[in-house]
Amino acid sequence: MSDALIDDINAFLGHTEWEGAEIAPLVGDASFRRYFRVRLGGKSAMLMHAPPPHEDPKPFLHVAHWLNDNSMRGPAILAEDASSGWVLTEDFGETRMKEWIDDHPGDEKNIYAQAIDTLVKLHRLPPGPFEAYDMAVYQREAALFTEWYCPAVNLQVDVAGWSRAWEEALIPLLPRQQPGVTVLRDYHAENIMLLDAGRLAGEQGLIDFQDALVGHPAYDLVSLLQDARRDVSQQLEHDMLCRYRAAADPGEHFEADYARLGAQRNAKIVGIFTRLYKRDGKPRYLDMIPRVWKAMERDLAHEAMAPVARWFDANIPHALRDSHGGEIV
Repeated sequence: MSDALIDDINAFLGHTEWEGAEIAPLVGDASFRRYFRVRLGGKSAMLMHAPPPHEDPKPFLHVAHWLNDNSMRGPAILAEDASSGWVLTEDFGETRMKEWIDDHPGDEKNIYAQAIDTLVKLHRLPPGPFEAYDMAVYQREAALFTEWYCPAVNLQVDVAGWSRAWEEALIPLLPRQQPGVTVLRDYHAENIMLLDAGRLAGEQGLIDFQDALVGHPAYDLVSLLQDARRDVSQQLEHDMLCRYRAAADPGEHFEADYARLGAQRNAKIVGIFTRLYKRDGKPRYLDMIPRVWKAMERDLAHEAMAPVARWFDANIPHALRDSHGGEIV
């Protein structure tokens, strides 16, 4: 850490009960945010720096306060200085769902069942005070595929046709996300913390929810069960969807809408992971694209996705599809 950064941290902590705490930087992810664990007197807390203009902690704080006010398990906010990008939160520890299941595969089904139950609880709440996940947002996200992935594999594609295909595929879904539910948008095994490691009935903590919108209940299910970062078997995906349907009774069109949002999210992720490599110099995300691509192909096979499937048939060569996205250079 630079001396200037240390001075900034100490200045922020100096206005809290954590003045003089030990500061340990943590590994970051796909953003400009940085994280630190601070320790003092046998206690620990998490310090996030989301520096303007690249980042803005206000959306995180907005969602965190709403979750905690509604008995969901976001981290408690201990101190904040949004204008400078600093937020001090409760420390959820180091036990993420992904690593726990990797080390304890026999716990996988029970832990996923807990994650489904968390979504059921969230979806029973009135939607939060967030912007709508509307057609404009869906289209903007889907466009990342043609903006980043297609040029990266030297494809000239029908961009206008891509937008028309998504319009046709998604229009039937829009009435079914009214009044909607809170959609966390990045709900997966790396963003779910096990707060009572080893206790399958323990709490699960939520992180990385600052982009929450109000939308369709299937979206976070797709995020969880078609995870870009770990393999989820089709059997587990099926079992967890059955668990959700039994608890939430989402209606007869839910399977079709799940496929619609699965294809949309996965196309977006292929574009984002390509951008992380091409623009931000982060090649490790390329290794995840084949997993995402395979899930996208399964979603495209649903009859509800026929307009987008036809676009793929006309624009994406079979060699790339058969190799789950091909090589990006």
